[in-house]
Amino acid sequence: MIKEKTKGLLIVVSGPSGAGKDTIISKVIENMKNIKLSISMTSRSPRGKEVNGKDYYFVTKEEFEKSIKNDELLEYAIVHNEKYYGTPKAKIEEDLNKGVSVVLVIDIQGALKIKEKIPEALFIFIMPPSMEILKERLIARNTESKDKILERFKTAYKEINEYTKYNYVVVNDKLDVAVDKVEAIIKAEKCRVDRIEEIYLNNKEEFIHEGLIDKEFVNEDIEIR
Repeated sequence: MIKEKTKGLLIVVSGPSGAGKDTIISKVIENMKNIKLSISMTSRSPRGKEVNGKDYYFVTKEEFEKSIKNDELLEYAIVHNEKYYGTPKAKIEEDLNKGVSVVLVIDIQGALKIKEKIPEALFIFIMPPSMEILKERLIARNTESKDKILERFKTAYKEINEYTKYNYVVVNDKLDVAVDKVEAIIKAEKCRVDRIEEIYLNNKEEFIHEGLIDKEFVNEDIEIR
């Protein structure tokens, strides 16, 4: 009997601000079964209509630092020298063991930390079609000052140079095409040889009796490890 491993995939997605990674992943999760978005932990307070356990796990600074001390996070960072953001391990491991694939949409620094700990995870980089289009997308948001947009643009230029550290790159020129590519990558990863649990010939005695195979060639179970 041939079967896929029941454990889910850990999928790490990064890309510069304005590349469209959040939009792509939301559609992938909507289209595919047994896949969900990881929820980050933060020490900042909820904003607007944000809900604890849905948008983030909101904790105190002391609680976050306790999680760091107890090695309960896959990665974490301090943003603007003030607030903690991180990825809790326990819930992700629980989902993966249930056969649910988990997507982390995080920055490159966080992704590289995870790669050190879990190199077998799937790493996808979302690339804008060009820097000019990226700039247009950032301006079109109309939510930030010119200085902030310039800062994001400079950061994006640095981040794009890190794409070689990922397994796959998807250029987000047309949204539906980019979504299809990400879904195809995930499906292909599940078919990789090292993700097959076992190949087992259950009826070998019957096959030997009927002369379909020779006994001398059936000394051991056939397996892929």
